[in-house]
Amino acid sequence: MSEHPPNDEIYLDNHASTAVDPRVIEAMLPLMRSEYANAGSITHEPGRRIAAMIQECKEQMLSLLGANGGQLVLTSGATESINLALFGVALHPRQKRRRILVGKLEHRAVLDCAKKLARQGFLVQSLEPITHDHSDPSVSGRPFHIGRIDIDAFKEAIDDEVCLVSILLGNNEIGTLQDMRSVADLCRAHGAILHLDATQAVGKVPLGELSLQADLVSFSAHKFYGPKGVGGLLMTDPDLMLTPLIVGGGQQNNLRSGTLNTSGIVGMARALAIASESLESEMPRVYSLRDQLWQELRSSIPGLRLNGPAWNKDFPTDPKELYGLPGNLNVQFPGVDGQSLMLKVPGLAVSSGSACTAAEPHPSHVLTGIGLSQDQARCSLRFGIGRFNTSEQIDQAAKKLTWAYSQLIQFVA
Repeated sequence: MSEHPPNDEIYLDNHASTAVDPRVIEAMLPLMRSEYANAGSITHEPGRRIAAMIQECKEQMLSLLGANGGQLVLTSGATESINLALFGVALHPRQKRRRILVGKLEHRAVLDCAKKLARQGFLVQSLEPITHDHSDPSVSGRPFHIGRIDIDAFKEAIDDEVCLVSILLGNNEIGTLQDMRSVADLCRAHGAILHLDATQAVGKVPLGELSLQADLVSFSAHKFYGPKGVGGLLMTDPDLMLTPLIVGGGQQNNLRSGTLNTSGIVGMARALAIASESLESEMPRVYSLRDQLWQELRSSIPGLRLNGPAWNKDFPTDPKELYGLPGNLNVQFPGVDGQSLMLKVPGLAVSSGSACTAAEPHPSHVLTGIGLSQDQARCSLRFGIGRFNTSEQIDQAAKKLTWAYSQLIQFVA
C-alpha cells in the first residue's frame, strides 16, 4: 500500500481523481530527467527514441483495451476526448444526418457538447434511464438496473437519421454500468456511430468486448491511478472520419495537433498495464470495502437509503452480473444536508456529486434523473473507494459520518 494522505485524511473521492501509483511515477521520471526530446523531432536519435516509445505505448494500450488494429488519439483527458468524439462526428463535412441521442445521466462534458450541437441545428434527444423504486438491497426484488438506458425507449428513439449515440458506461455518481451489447446492436442496425464514455470504467472493470462494440471510447489516466492531463480517444475503426478540434502541426494523423505529453503518455500506459494486471484481485477487494461501508452506515443510521443499483454481497463470478462500479456508493442521509455533513468531517474526502459540477448550487441531475426529489438529492453523498483504501479507513469513515450525522440530526425539527 502507498502512504496515506497527510494529516490522517481519509480519501474516498476516487471518482474525482486517484492517487498516482508509485510505480507509475517511477516509469515517468526518466522522461523528465533524461529522455525529454520532442516526439516530432525525428531528425535526431533522441527524438526518434521518444517517437518509438510513444508508438510502443499506444500499441500496448490498444492491446489492453482489446482493440488491436484500432487507432488511439492521445489527448489532454476525457473532456477533450469527448469533445473530439461528438464534434468530430457531427461536424464532419460528409455527415448528413442531423439527429443525436445522449443518455440523460451523462457527464456534463457530453451534455454541454450536445447543447452546443443543438444550437447549431442538430436535433438532440435525451435517453431515459430506468428508475425503479430505491428499495433496500437486502430485500428481494433488488433494483439492479437503476440508471441503465431503457432499451425499449431507445428502440423507439433511434432511426436512420441518427448520426451519433453517446452513452456513459460507468456512471460517475451512482456507478451504474450499462448493458452495452443491446445499445451497440441497435446502433449498428441503424448505421449510427456509438461513442462510449468509459472515463470511470477503464481500469476499474473488465471491458472485454465492450470497447469493440463502440466506435469511439473516451477515457482519462487520472481515473485509474495515472497522471492528470492525459487521456485518449479510442477509434475501433481507424478509418472513421473525424473533424479535428485542434490544428497546427498535423500530429496524430491530423486528428489532434500539438506536442505530445511524453511523460504523461508513458505514465498512462503504465497505469493501464497495472490496472489490467491487478483487476482480478482489486475488484473484489474494493467491492468488499464498498459493502463494508454501506453495512456499517446502515446499521447506525436509521432510514439510510441507497441511490443507484444494488449489489449482491458476494462478488459476482459472471461479469454480466456486475451492475455498478465496484467502488461506488451513493447514499441519502435522511433529514441532513449532504454539504453540511461533509463540513462536519473535514478529514474525510467525499463529494456530493461530480467534481465538475461541485461549484454549482443545483442538485445533481443524475439523482433527480433517477427519480429523487431535490431535497433527497441534497441529502446525498457519493463515496469513491479505490486501490489505496483499507478496511480500517472504511471503519473510521463510517464512525466519523455516524457521529457527524448524530450531531446534525438533533437540529432537525
